[in-house]
Amino acid sequence: MATETTLILFKPDAVQKNLVGAVLARYQAEGFTIRGIKMMSLSDELLAEHYSHIAEMPFFPSVRGFMQETPVIALALSGDNIISRVRDLLGPTDSTEAAPGTLRGDYGDKTGDSKMRNICHASDGPEAAEAELKRFFNEGELFDL
Repeated sequence: MATETTLILFKPDAVQKNLVGAVLARYQAEGFTIRGIKMMSLSDELLAEHYSHIAEMPFFPSVRGFMQETPVIALALSGDNIISRVRDLLGPTDSTEAAPGTLRGDYGDKTGDSKMRNICHASDGPEAAEAELKRFFNEGELFDL
């Protein structure tokens, strides 16, 4: 197994519902190691970069508005094959399709915003994780434990 580091963003719905501790506990129960964690407000520029694949879409302003409702919590986690394991733990992007026992199945929105209000963002591959970690964490903010 390969040790990897991935980015998790606790989205505003997780912050608003006071689910950060419960979700973090589930990540830690999997044996993942915290390498960095911080609360931050997301600028228009950062969101445009992070969501560059949809930044020109007509629905992007609602995504930006949602991601700026509250500060988010950026989390860098490491572990063996963590990228795929975190995505399995989260469940599908659409919370209405997520099985009970997954984070999105247990905590995600089951209404019209089920693809956006889905608790956490997680990197979808090693290249994305590397770019996203650099985007959300400055040099010296990730620690080897």
